[in-house]
Amino acid sequence: VIMYCKITDKLKEECGVFGIFGTDEASVLTTLGLHSLQHRGQEGAGIVSFDGRSFHSVRKQGLVGDNFNNKSILSQLPGKTAIGHVRYSTTGESKPENLQPLFANLAIGGFACAHNGNLTNTYTIKKKLVESGSIFQTSSDTEIILQLVARSQKKKIIDKLIDALNKIKGAYSLVIMTNKKLIGVRDPFGIRPLVLGDKNGSPVLASETCALDMIGAKYVRDVDNGEIIIIENNEMSSVKPFPKQKPRPCIFEYIYFARPDSLIDGKCAYEYRKNFGIQLAKESDIQADIVVPVPDSGVPAALGYAEYSKKK
Repeated sequence: VIMYCKITDKLKEECGVFGIFGTDEASVLTTLGLHSLQHRGQEGAGIVSFDGRSFHSVRKQGLVGDNFNNKSILSQLPGKTAIGHVRYSTTGESKPENLQPLFANLAIGGFACAHNGNLTNTYTIKKKLVESGSIFQTSSDTEIILQLVARSQKKKIIDKLIDALNKIKGAYSLVIMTNKKLIGVRDPFGIRPLVLGDKNGSPVLASETCALDMIGAKYVRDVDNGEIIIIENNEMSSVKPFPKQKPRPCIFEYIYFARPDSLIDGKCAYEYRKNFGIQLAKESDIQADIVVPVPDSGVPAALGYAEYSKKK
């Protein structure tokens, strides 16, 4: 793969999302979860919590450890439910207003959303929304989801969300928080990852299993492609409102984005990468004296290549 970029560009990765429902340490555990997902984005981080009456939001540019590792910040995030986000700007400029989770007060109550992915019909939808009177506060494609949910004529929040998702195209894994619910959504193609965990009876949603390991949560399963998980009153339900599609996961999760110790489809990312190196050695048939990985995520593949070459 050949990548062309400006001299000033730095290597960037993907966003990470996290959410936990029904625990006294929601914001603390969300901070820890975001720490473990820091490799997916270093531009900024944010947490939104709900204390049963009000929503509380802190969003900061920079690393999680530089902004959320003190009591004064965490004291601003009370409540038993929280969602968080670490950002790399795949869409929208690197500006404070684009940091997530995004929050809006809708007619049916508060709505906070953390999004990992890219929408491919952003321009078309945004143009129509602006022409019909919508006002956008950010340049992030995530705000389109909030706008569509707000404008939906459906009565219930899940129906509004489904209505909105039927209008967008692209890759998305969403963690959403309302006055009563924690919601996880994965796009019909399963392009972006989302896993479900359990922390002493409190449901957890995260981009990768390493976030579950960080807080001592048990991995339950991957969220299915096109699935919406609804958590309310510590009870969980699931709906699959979209036509079934052939899975098209992002290959870069396997070779680069995911942390090496995260599970992807039940197998460690490290194992995938090492097997890629073995396969490359089989196909290239080059007896190399030295195998050099670039960047560090290439180390497992280099080890696999070197080990196979040594056996030959």
